[in-house]
Amino acid sequence: MFYPGDPRALAAEIDDLIGGVEQLSPRLGFPKVLVVPHAGYIYSGAVAARAYDDIAPARGIVKRVVLLGPVHRVAVRGLALPAAAFFDTPLGRIAIDQKAVAALAGLSQVLESAPAHAMEHSLEVQLPFLQKALGEFTLVPLAVGMASVEEVAAVLERLWGGPETLVVISTDLSHYLAYEEAQAIDRATIGRIVALATDLNHEEACGATPLNGLLFVAKKKNLSVKLLAACNSGDTAGDKGRVVGYSSFALHEAGAEVALEEAGETLISIARAEIEKALFQTEKPQDDLSWLRQAGATFVTLTRNGALRGCIGSLEAARPLGIDAAQNALGAAFRDPRFPALTAGEWPQCSVELSLLTAPRPIRFADEADLLEQICAGEDGLILESERRRATFLPQVWESVPDKRLFLAELVKKAGLPADTRLGRCKVYRYRVAKWKES
Repeated sequence: MFYPGDPRALAAEIDDLIGGVEQLSPRLGFPKVLVVPHAGYIYSGAVAARAYDDIAPARGIVKRVVLLGPVHRVAVRGLALPAAAFFDTPLGRIAIDQKAVAALAGLSQVLESAPAHAMEHSLEVQLPFLQKALGEFTLVPLAVGMASVEEVAAVLERLWGGPETLVVISTDLSHYLAYEEAQAIDRATIGRIVALATDLNHEEACGATPLNGLLFVAKKKNLSVKLLAACNSGDTAGDKGRVVGYSSFALHEAGAEVALEEAGETLISIARAEIEKALFQTEKPQDDLSWLRQAGATFVTLTRNGALRGCIGSLEAARPLGIDAAQNALGAAFRDPRFPALTAGEWPQCSVELSLLTAPRPIRFADEADLLEQICAGEDGLILESERRRATFLPQVWESVPDKRLFLAELVKKAGLPADTRLGRCKVYRYRVAKWKES
């Protein structure tokens, strides 16, 4: 078994793996391609999770995944599609994209082979991660055997699509070498992948055949390559005598990544325009930027003459970023229960601040002292949960409450919990923000 067969255990394991990925700042845009390892989750799950965390903003945008991995048990000449119409995992059913399959008609290197897929873990282990990251999507699974770089590239070109299509290449690195030797070889291989080499061999990467084809296309399309994580089984759950290497990469199309500095002006503009539309019935043309359609979580804070006038936000990315910013702006202006609804007469004295949040990550701590040690004052936003109550402080609150103990005490009070609440019985999450404020 490469992962748990029980759906609750599997979901919890993936949540734990992705929850262990540290996010120091929000990300805008998402990769077109992921390169991920395919060992059991105990060995390579953390390296894979680092890549799957990168596509969280693509939820609701990516509708099709083109998944290529090497065959391990059945010899194949070409790229094999399954005979099935669905793939099942403990997390649910994934439909095979029949339109995409039909689009491959006429490519002689593409065949159908049920045996090639029956026991092929290089594809299987990616599916629960994809289900948790993306939700609903269709799948084009290709088990890759003997094929040329050009044959693999031709398949990828035909299925490339737009932002609705994600490409995933499944491969491990070196196999069964001593720890230090594997590290040296894997470092060299990683360098060659970043350089878009197309002549990797199977001693360097077991999925060299699909990977070479992908890198051929990446060079042609001028994709950027970013190493996300790397280790080997000796670093995780294996001994150091004979190890397997793992790495994950994200490949981005030109212009797909958005600098945070560039995003702030747009998000502030959206928030301001939404409030003015409600106050004055003005209309502003909608921004048609692709990154505004990615899932995002924002807080909008209004101040009037420097004093707080309203603050409403989202802790989890559950809707498109542009919509989230607009709705939270309306919430801050008109639905903050601490203040009356904003009036047109007040608006000229108001300024808008917007915070874009990373995904909240649980802080695992043994006791209160350990929690205090782990918290980064001035940088961490915190969420505290206990007894079905929850409250959060943005990192900006550290400016007025710089002491960690007092910060937590005030957060307990905000959650409506007794002052003597034991923190060891609470759940605490952290997040970071990028923030922009009108001058």
